[in-house]
Amino acid sequence: MRYLSPMTDKRELRARMRGARKRLAVENPDAAVRAANHADDLPGVVVHALYRPIGSELDPTPLARRLAYEGYDLCLPVVVELNAPMIFRRWLLDQPLEPDLVGVPAPPPLAEIVTPELILTPLLAFDGAGGRLGQGGGYYDRTFVALPDAHRIGFAYAGQEVEHLPLEPHDIRLHGVLTETGYRAVP
Repeated sequence: MRYLSPMTDKRELRARMRGARKRLAVENPDAAVRAANHADDLPGVVVHALYRPIGSELDPTPLARRLAYEGYDLCLPVVVELNAPMIFRRWLLDQPLEPDLVGVPAPPPLAEIVTPELILTPLLAFDGAGGRLGQGGGYYDRTFVALPDAHRIGFAYAGQEVEHLPLEPHDIRLHGVLTETGYRAVP
């Protein structure tokens, strides 16, 4: 676990943590499968929002397969308006996806819009107090504000944990984090 100074510039921090995540992805090729083995430790809800990974983000596909096998409903986030909360559309594994407004693969417009009870979110870094460093677009923070009752769960490599993240007033804390070493709720 690394300590990050409160004075660390977020752009610099994001660049550094992107590099660390790339390294972790190479060093831990089975991390996503190992994280999926801890699915039973997640909060007990029916509708789980996952995401399609970009770059070195931990791939939730093994977790999605396990959740679908166990009968849970899945959905994916969709950006339909810039600077607004995301919506979620029902997702069936192996369903064809198409790019949303920002180019991320998402279920097509005819897919049912649902409200997730648990939102799995990618991240660059996290801390033990529920702090999350994202890509900087604010989509997840705006969505967390719009869906305050949803469980906010980070999905990351254990090596992405840092001692402390400098947070701003608009940064929304996570309820827990799932990594290849297990699920940990934020106290």
